Amino acid sequence: MFNADVCALTGDGQPQLVLLDLDGTLIDSVPDLAAATDNMLVALGRKVAGPQQVADWVGNGADMLVRRALAEGNEDAALALDADQVSTARQYFDDAYLKCLHHATGAFDGVDTFLQTIEARKVLVTNKPRLFTEPLIRSLGWQTYFAFLLCGDDLAEKKPSPVPVLHACKETGIKPSQTIMIGDSRHDIAAAKAVGVATVAVTYGYNHGDDIRNSAPDLVVDSLSELLV
Repeated sequence: MFNADVCALTGDGQPQLVLLDLDGTLIDSVPDLAAATDNMLVALGRKVAGPQQVADWVGNGADMLVRRALAEGNEDAALALDADQVSTARQYFDDAYLKCLHHATGAFDGVDTFLQTIEARKVLVTNKPRLFTEPLIRSLGWQTYFAFLLCGDDLAEKKPSPVPVLHACKETGIKPSQTIMIGDSRHDIAAAKAVGVATVAVTYGYNHGDDIRNSAPDLVVDSLSELLV
């Protein structure tokens, strides 16, 4: 059961639908993402980035992570990169990440208990491609927790677009007013706020190095266990 603070977000009733981000919210994926990114950079004759830098680049899907790595974090340069150059680098990244996908990735404290306890319908809404998401969920034993997985390449737009949020509500038949979004980044908060979905932010995630409070979520917690009675 959710506590009173969470219920207040949906009109003093238990939320009927919980949308959950993956990287930085449920799992600490940076160690494996950094290993794959550095493998890609070495293959391209470039210097490695390391986990701390990669943590700041995570959040907009694999293509954007690759672009930021190639541009050494320069956002304008990342967006201006040639598509063929990105495609070549992305192949190196994909091959490396599929090999190290489960090596160091694990759930944050409180996540397993949260997923087991909450009775509301749960939908994973991630910008991570399905190629990586499905094996990760299987490796964690979470296949039965979610009504379905909504991955970064499933729809025409991904977070911070509200399209995935609206899609999840439509597919489950649950109104945005009865829904909460739990995430670690400004993209999660923006996507939900755009369609009137209440937002819960975790402090331990990535969010490009910024304080998640600057995105004005409705509720901020240090652990998902704080949301339970």
